Amino acid sequence: MQPMTVGGDGGNTAAAPGRAAPARTPVDWPATLTTARLTLRPVEQADVPYAVRLWTDPRVRRYLGGPVAADVVRVRERHCAGVPGAFAVVRDEDGAVLGLVVAEADGHDGRTEVSYQFLPEHWGRGYAREAVAAVAGWARGGVRSPVPGVAAVTQRANSRSRRLLDALGAVPAEDFVAWGEPQVLYVFPPTGPAEGGPVR
Repeated sequence: MQPMTVGGDGGNTAAAPGRAAPARTPVDWPATLTTARLTLRPVEQADVPYAVRLWTDPRVRRYLGGPVAADVVRVRERHCAGVPGAFAVVRDEDGAVLGLVVAEADGHDGRTEVSYQFLPEHWGRGYAREAVAAVAGWARGGVRSPVPGVAAVTQRANSRSRRLLDALGAVPAEDFVAWGEPQVLYVFPPTGPAEGGPVR
């Protein structure tokens, strides 16, 4: 998912470097998912300032190759709204945009790949677990990929992301190096919702 204009590159997600962005469209799009505390909906133009924060915050980008260059941000700003498979994560109680979760076809190993970024002020409250569980469950049937299944990639050094994937029942399946850093491919269970909150 390195080429994705909305989400991560090189830390929470990792298509092979140099691969073109897949031209596939999710089967079930647009989609809106709800959990106990969150609504996940397609990214809108009003969400772009939150996306810019995600792309440029050094804490968010620590395991994603550092802040995105200004010229790349300008391109992403024009194209991120409405990207199939890209969800803005919205807290129901106040409408706050917490982050982005993206499901893309044909990830690193051909499976559907889920990536995620959340604003630092919302870390540690279980929102990522809830949102990623919902998107991973949706992606099992909502995205066509050459290889069945749903996966995520994170840097080996990203202990927070690895704990999240462990908690959701994803299993380490492959170690590899991309963007100069060791990465781990996790594969989600093939059936049943991942833990993290009911999907309504």
